[in-house]
Order: sequence, then C-alpha cells, then structure tokens
Amino acid sequence: MAGESPGMAEPKKEPEEETTERPAPAARTVARRLKIWGPLVLLLAVLLGVVQLIRPLPDPRFTVAGDPYTFTGEAFSMPWPEEGQAAARVVGVGSLGTHGEQKPVPTASVAKVMTAYVILKEHPLKSGEEGEPITIDATAAKEAGAQEESRVEVSEGQTYTRFQMLQMLLIPSGNNIARQLARWDAGSEDAFVKKMNEAARELGMDDTTYTDPSGLDASTVSTAADQVKLAEEVMKNDVLRKIVKMPNADVPGLPGRIYNNNDDLLVTNPGGLGIKTGSSRPAGGTLMWAAKRTIEGEERLIVGATMAQRQAGSDDANAHLKVVKERSYKMIKAVQDALVPATVVRKGDVVGYVDDGLGGRTPVVATADLRAVGWGGLEAKRELAAGAKGIPHAARAGTEVGTLAVGSGPGRAQVPVALRKDMAAPGSGAKLTRLG
Repeated sequence: MAGESPGMAEPKKEPEEETTERPAPAARTVARRLKIWGPLVLLLAVLLGVVQLIRPLPDPRFTVAGDPYTFTGEAFSMPWPEEGQAAARVVGVGSLGTHGEQKPVPTASVAKVMTAYVILKEHPLKSGEEGEPITIDATAAKEAGAQEESRVEVSEGQTYTRFQMLQMLLIPSGNNIARQLARWDAGSEDAFVKKMNEAARELGMDDTTYTDPSGLDASTVSTAADQVKLAEEVMKNDVLRKIVKMPNADVPGLPGRIYNNNDDLLVTNPGGLGIKTGSSRPAGGTLMWAAKRTIEGEERLIVGATMAQRQAGSDDANAHLKVVKERSYKMIKAVQDALVPATVVRKGDVVGYVDDGLGGRTPVVATADLRAVGWGGLEAKRELAAGAKGIPHAARAGTEVGTLAVGSGPGRAQVPVALRKDMAAPGSGAKLTRLG
C-alpha cells in the first residue's frame, strides 16, 4: 500500500545441528580396559581358587594345654659345696642346676673318662666281650716306674685285652695306661687328643679343652656342667658302666689287685655307681659321679660333677680327694632322698590340641595316667610329640596321634595321646581363604 513502509523480512532460521553425546575420554578408557582385562581377572580368580583347593595342606601341629605340674612338698635345696663348682641332673627328669662359676678348671684324672669314651667310640665292645689284645710298649713300661703320678705296674711285651686296659685306666687311674691306649688307637698321643676334643664338641662340651689323655696336664680343663654331659653319655655304655662301679678288680699279669679311689663312695652309698676321681695340686679334688634310686620298680639315674675342691691349708692331693668325695656324697644322698613319684596327668585329661593350620583345633587326651618322678618345687613341663607316622589331617575319635612327655632326655615319662572327637580335614571354605 501507498504510504506503507516496506516490512522487515523475518530472518531465515538455520536448521539446528543435531548433536550426539560422546563418552568422555576417561570413561572410554575404563570401558576398553574392562573388555580386555575383565575376562583375564576372572580367569585368574578361577585359577587362584583351583590352586587354593589343590595345593598341599599345612602340616597339623600340636599345641599344649594346661599348666605344668608342680611337685608338692618343701622346695628341694641342693647342698652345694661352698667353693669350686658343681652340676647335677636326674636323667629323664631334668637338671638340678649348677653351682659356682662355670669356668674351665683343671680336670685331673677325670679326663680319663673321655679317653675311655673315645676308645669305645672307635672300637665298640659289647657287654661280656674282652676285645683284642693290646701289647704294652717300652714307653708305658718305663712310665710304670714314675713315682710322681698314678700308674699301673706293667712290663714291655705284656698283652692285655681292651676290657682289661680300660679297667686299669679307670679303676687305679693309670696315667701310663691312658697314654698307651692313645698311642694304640691313634698312633700318637697328639692325634688321640684331637679325637678327644672332637668328641667333646660333638657332646656340646664347649668349655672343655683336652691337651693330654690322662689329665695330668693342668692345661686339660673343663667345667662341671660339661662333665655332666659326658657322664650322662658314658652311663649309656654297658661296658663303661660296669667298670666304673667296680671297687676293685683282679687283672691277670699285674702284681696285685687294683683298687678304685672311689670305693668308699661305692660301699657307703648302696646306690653309688662310680664314675671317676681326680686330684692334683692344680685341680684340687675332682669327681664325676653317678648314683641311682629305684622308684616304683624303675631305676632313676643321677649324674653329677664336682670340681676344684680343696682341703684348706693343704697341698696334699689325697686330702683334696677326700674332701671332694665327702661333699659329693652329701649331694648324692640329698637327691636320692628328695626324689618322689607323682601322677602329673590323669587319664582322659585334655592335654592339648591338634591345630590344622587353617583355624581348626581338635582336643587330644591322655590315654592313661602319666606317672613321673621329681623333687619338691619342680615344674614338670608338658611336651606333645607326633608319632612315627606324623599327625593325620583327619581321623576318628580315639585315634592315637602322638605322645605326651614330661622331663628331658632319654627315659622321660610319657603316655600316648588320642583324639577326643572326630577330626575332619579342612573344608573348601578354609582352603579358599587361607593365606600364605
């Protein structure tokens, strides 16, 4: 129309561009990794589970239950000597302790016990056997005339059986016999001394040094604690045990009967078993001793050693010897009198558990009363040990799985133990969740 202003044309709308939301880069990475690693993780979990199920079970083991049994009565007090050093133990029961500083001191003729031990270790003898003949050499015959030391009157060319030589070594304490045996066994005294020290190390006698086979050298030294270890070992040998308790002996070829320096101990004490005396100015009086007491039909062996004992104001070796025997006898008698029997565990008592290593515990019980020997105040600690076939992973109630013992060493008191209830092997859940 005239006069009308031309209208403004409407702007042309551009078509809206369609937009598609895309995952963020991080999300895409996670998704990609899940696709790749997910199956691998699952496979790994399956494999791990299979491994957990099939790998060997841990060995079952015992745990002990209950407190140690304490023997009733007044606590035992050993009448230790006031000087020197001493040690003692009841074999199969335990140590009676030590007294004095356990520092190496001269052994004197107690060293001959190791000489005898090495000879029989190298050349065993059975009870009743004499062994092969040994010929006395010129050196041993010459030393038979030495007045300043203990010796046996033998002549060159004489022959004695090995058993007879051991009698001459241990009963009258012949130094010349000790050296003769050393040369016969090892070719020289030095080579034999090396064997003595090797045997000492094997027995755990770490504070012992032998420099000669007789003990005459003051440099042959040991401790009471070490000599008790040897005493216990020696008393296992029937031949040595027979010889050391002889108060005297007749050996054909010698000018007379040979006598033991500890014969008064053997006669005075019905339970005395020897073992060996020693005396010298450097050593004073020394004694390795053994005794027994029979309780409820079973022999209980007591071993000990007393060293560095002296008669005040005297340089006489025989006076020192008398003192060490008197002081040792007091200890022997005290221990014999102190030993008493007791029931330390009753049949049916729960004495421990079988631990399967995966959280399972099955109680075990004593199959009989456990009788033991001790002295007032002694704590009889319990120890469980598996049988020859080990502890099973599964078994029925009543199955014997080991032994309960109290004491220490050979001859300790023990009874079988059995499962109180059925014991099942660990299940799948315990196997899958185990660690280690």
